[in-house]
Parts: sequence; C-alpha cells; structure tokens
Amino acid sequence: MKFTKMHGAGNDYIYIEDFTNKITNPSKLSIKMSNRNFGIGSDGLILILKSKSADFKMRMFNSDGSESAMCGNGIRCFAKYVYEHGLTNREELDIETGGGIKHLVLKIKNKKVSSVKVDMGEPMLMREMIPMLGEPGMAVNETLHLPDGINFEITALSMGNPHVVIFVEDVKNFPVAKYGPVIENFNLFPQRTNVEFVQVINRKEVIQRTWERGAGETMACGTGASAVTVAGVLTRQTDRKLTVHLSGGNLKTEWNEKNNHVFLTGPAVEVFRGEWLL
Repeated sequence: MKFTKMHGAGNDYIYIEDFTNKITNPSKLSIKMSNRNFGIGSDGLILILKSKSADFKMRMFNSDGSESAMCGNGIRCFAKYVYEHGLTNREELDIETGGGIKHLVLKIKNKKVSSVKVDMGEPMLMREMIPMLGEPGMAVNETLHLPDGINFEITALSMGNPHVVIFVEDVKNFPVAKYGPVIENFNLFPQRTNVEFVQVINRKEVIQRTWERGAGETMACGTGASAVTVAGVLTRQTDRKLTVHLSGGNLKTEWNEKNNHVFLTGPAVEVFRGEWLL
C-alpha cells in the first residue's frame, strides 16, 4: 500500500489515497503506521477520499487511533498532496471534513504548493458546542480546579474539535507533559480536549505549545493556533491578526471581524513516499 509522509510546521501525518474504501479499519492502521519505533512515525493518519459535496473528503486519525474532525496542518498538506500528485489542477479547493467543508487557497510557486490559506470557519464558543459541561454560555477566563489543587484560568472553544487555551508566563519551561494529559481527560470535557499553553510576546505574536488529544505534545497544531487567536481576542491580550510561533515553525492567523471566520496560513511539506507492507 503506497503512502506519503508530510508535515505542516512539524505536525506530521501519513497520507493514503483510498478512493475505493479498501481500508476497513483506519484506527488500527493509524496506530501501527504512526508508531515512531515500529512504524513510519507520525502524529496520525489522513485518508484522501471521494466526496459527494466537495472536491475531496479528508478523514483524520490520531496516533492512538481516535478520529478527529479537523486538523489545520493536516488539511494544508492534504491540499498540497492532491495538487502535486495530479489529482486536481485547481488552486482553490473545498475539502469535506468532520468539521464541515473547508475552503482552501493554494499559493503556487514553480508548479509547487508553497503555502496554503485555510478558511477554518467560525469558532464555536458556547459550552454545549465545544462540548464542555457546566452552565450554558462561554468559558472565558474561567478557573479550572485540578485534583492536585492547581488552578488554571482557561478559555475554551471549538474549531471543529475542542480546545482549552491557557496563557502562561514562560511557555518554554512549562511542564506541558504533566498538565496536558490531566486537562485533556478532565471530566468537564466529555470528548476530551486539546490543550494550548501560550505565552504572549506582544499583541501580534505569541508562542504556543500544544498537547493534542490522542497524540500528546506535537510540534504544531493548526486548529490550536486558530483557537489561540480567538482566545487572545476574547481575553483582550492580542489583536485579531497573529503570528503564532510553534516548535515546528510559524503560522499566520486572523479572526476576521466581518464574517467571524478564522483564517490559517502556513507551509506544507512532503517528506517522503513509500510502501507499507500489509
């Protein structure tokens, strides 16, 4: 079975064309292929499928086999894949995802995709849409009480999948591996949650580390960068246009005031192609 390894700002995925729906257990396959010691090594598996309502359909599975609705870095690489592998010659695409149909604009240089701008859609701010338990309304600067007595001020929202954003003073030295899994599996979040730990540099720049639901800490997270942009505005710490510095590179984001949509722009890179022995 042929595959392609790609990454967006270090957030890496394995891509497989499955237009005939031959892959019957993608969760199990993702666990095997994503293993960094006994497999290819990745943050997950992304399937390229036919769609009845868009140009293509994307399904994403984390390295633990769980399925996620949307991935900002993954979908940029998806667009690069279908363009550079000759599946389309369009420079604007609509991709069906579990988080709805996303519109993408490809920047082409020397017949290659150099970057992709994704319309991530509107943020979902109400607790029941995230989903997050508790009284109806938004969770902005809300105190989260952890079992060990540590409290965090959190802002929660969904960008197709749930996110908790926590602003910290020194993100480089913050114990992400300690608190990320605790918050991911906290009982307030019935579908678990991604967790962003963020340091504000100024109103136009932040540094982000992400603990991804089902994958652990990753080098980048596109839906997370989108969520951070929204949280920064809601907590009055940042502007609507941001440069988000991640371990794997930088992403550009904008929460558009006119249509309420979040836009994400960043690179997409093909690493290598290979064949998985079934």
